[in-house]
Amino acid sequence: MIRAFYGIDTNPFSTEQALTLLPHQQEVFDILKVHSHQGGLCLLMGEPGTGKTSIKNNIISQAEKSVMVVNVSRTLHTYFNIIKILCQSFSVDHSGSSFKCEKRLIEQAYNLNRRGKILIVIIDDAHLMEMDSLRRLRLLCEDFPKNHNLILIGHVQLLHNLSLRVNEDIKSRVTYSTVLKKLASDDMESFITHQLDVAGLAHNTFTENALSLIIRSSDGILRKARNLCLSCMIEGIRSKKKKVGIDNVNRVLIQPHWRVERDVEHLTV
Repeated sequence: MIRAFYGIDTNPFSTEQALTLLPHQQEVFDILKVHSHQGGLCLLMGEPGTGKTSIKNNIISQAEKSVMVVNVSRTLHTYFNIIKILCQSFSVDHSGSSFKCEKRLIEQAYNLNRRGKILIVIIDDAHLMEMDSLRRLRLLCEDFPKNHNLILIGHVQLLHNLSLRVNEDIKSRVTYSTVLKKLASDDMESFITHQLDVAGLAHNTFTENALSLIIRSSDGILRKARNLCLSCMIEGIRSKKKKVGIDNVNRVLIQPHWRVERDVEHLTV
């Protein structure tokens, strides 16, 4: 609908393809890439919507032929089921006990290493994993060739969990960790205008006042900005305006999920 209305070929603010990383995201991406060649246990943390997924997607999409990336996002499973998911990703048989699956994974890891492959195992939403499962996974990776990288992606709660004395054995092996921060207003404006460029839209698709309100309302969170921009463009289409104004933004912001908590409480009284 948006493409037809604006006469463009690319969906604006699309998450289906790897996005151009912002400077601070590119720095994290480059560091993770180095650790993948040297071997490491890396933590990528941040609030929901701060850009962790963008970095992950770029790691997957920009992987060289010599790099094999395995992504596990179903972290609420038991350790045995996570091992099965890893087996499927490594293209090995996942039947039998967890011990047999682990043995096949280690053998496949060394087979890939002999063929010159570098392994990157990404565990998304790692803060949801049971610490026992994470510990067993870390021990499994200890038997992998040394030039592999286990990247744990999650909320800052992950670091709090690892800081407990009982989990010191995992934390002591971390080679790199970072927390993605919220964006400043100027950086958020650059992100939005760049996404308009990618889609072939003019920067004045959003009026100056509308853009300022979007930036303030997104609170430095990339996902909020992306969703808000798309919703505002849909409101613009509904009002048959190709230039999104502050009235369109306000129409979106009156929706309950955009209101602050006290407003929602007031509505339910």
